[in-house]
Amino acid sequence: MCVGSGTTGATNTALRFNIVGKCSTSRARAADMVLPHSTVLTPIFMPVGTQGTLKGILPQQLINLDCRIILANTYHLGNRPGEEVLKANGGLHKFMNWPRSLLTDSGGFQMVSLCKLSEVSEEGVNFESPYDGSKCMLTPERSIEIQQAIGADIMMQLDDVVDSVCTDIDRFEEARHRTVRWLDRCIEAHTHPDKQNLFPIVQGGLDETKRKDCANQLTKRNVPGYAIGGLSGGEDKETFCKIVRVSAENLPEDKPRYVMGVGHQVDMIACVAMGSDMFDCVFPTRTARFGTALVFDHPGELILKKSQYKMDFRPIDENCPCSTCKNYTRAYLHTIVTKEASACHLLSVHNVAHQLRLMKEARDSIIEDRFPEYVAQFMCRLFPEKDYPDWAEKAFNSVGISLTK
Repeated sequence: MCVGSGTTGATNTALRFNIVGKCSTSRARAADMVLPHSTVLTPIFMPVGTQGTLKGILPQQLINLDCRIILANTYHLGNRPGEEVLKANGGLHKFMNWPRSLLTDSGGFQMVSLCKLSEVSEEGVNFESPYDGSKCMLTPERSIEIQQAIGADIMMQLDDVVDSVCTDIDRFEEARHRTVRWLDRCIEAHTHPDKQNLFPIVQGGLDETKRKDCANQLTKRNVPGYAIGGLSGGEDKETFCKIVRVSAENLPEDKPRYVMGVGHQVDMIACVAMGSDMFDCVFPTRTARFGTALVFDHPGELILKKSQYKMDFRPIDENCPCSTCKNYTRAYLHTIVTKEASACHLLSVHNVAHQLRLMKEARDSIIEDRFPEYVAQFMCRLFPEKDYPDWAEKAFNSVGISLTK
C-alpha cells in the first residue's frame, strides 16, 4: 500500500501539498494540492488558456470535466485586455467566470517564442508588441505586478529562458545565474504570499551539473513549489528525461514540481515516474483544431479526416465520459473536422477530458501502489508490438520500472 504525507515547508503561503500516496518502486507520488480557489489532485495536466480562454471550450464545460486548474499567460494578458481592465474587474477569475485555480506563466517563455521581438538585459526583457509594434519592458517586478492583478493562485517567476538547442554555452551560464537574481527581485515584489504562490524555475540548459546547482540555489529561498523550465524546445527525448529526473531529484520531496510545456501522454507518464506532479501544454486543443482525437490505444490518436472513419459509427473512445463521446460518432466528426468550428469544440472537449483522465488513472494507480503495472499496461496499449521508444524504456528503467518483464 502506498503511504506518505507531507506539507509544504514554506510559511505564510497559500498552498498546502499533502502527499497521499507514493510508488514503492519509482519516484511517482500523488498529492492533494490545496490552493485558494480549489484543491488540485496531482499528478495533474493543466489546459492552457493563454488569453484567459481555452480555444473551443467554455469554463462551465471545464468544470463539468472536473478540471480544477488552468494556465494563462502574463505577457499576453498584460497586453490584452491589460492590467487596468483586470484590476477594475477584480482579477481574471471573475473576468472569465472561472471559479477554480489559475496558474500564470511569467512571460519569460516569450523570450524564446517571440525572440525576434525581444531584447534581454539584466533589467528585464524589452518586447516589441506583436499587436501594435510598441515597446514594453517586462521586468521581474512588472511580471509580478501583472500576475497579482490577474489574481493567479500560482505565479511563475520571470526567468531568463534560452532555447534548449542553443549552442552558446555561455548564454546558458548567464541565464541560470540571472534566473536566481530575478527570483530574488520577484520575491521582493510579491506582496500577497498569503493569497498567491510564487514558483521559481530551474534553468541550466541540458547540463546536469548546471541544473543541480540552479536547483540548489532556488531551494535556499522560502517558496511553496518549483518548476522545471527551458525544455520541450527540440532537444532529444533521452536528454529531456535525464534533465527532468536530475532536476526533480534535487528539489524538495514535500513541495510540488511542475514540468513546463509537456503534454504528450508518454512524456507525462515518464515525468510522473521520475517524480513530477504538474504539466501544461497547448497540444490537446491545438491538435483538435487539425481534426485529431487523442486515444489510449495505438497509435495514440485518431486523424478523423481520414476516409476510414466515414462509416465508423463508434464514439472516439467508448470508455470516455466526455459529452463528445456520449453524443457523437467518429463518422459525424469525420464529416465536419477542419470544416466546421463545432468540430474544433467537440474534439477539444474530448482531448482535454482524455488528458485529465490519463492523470487520474496514474494517480489512482500510485495511491493503490500499482503504478509500475499501470505503466506497463499503458505502454502496451500504445505499443502493442512492444516496439517501445528507446528513450522511454531508459526513462522508466532509471526509476526501476521495466517494460520488458
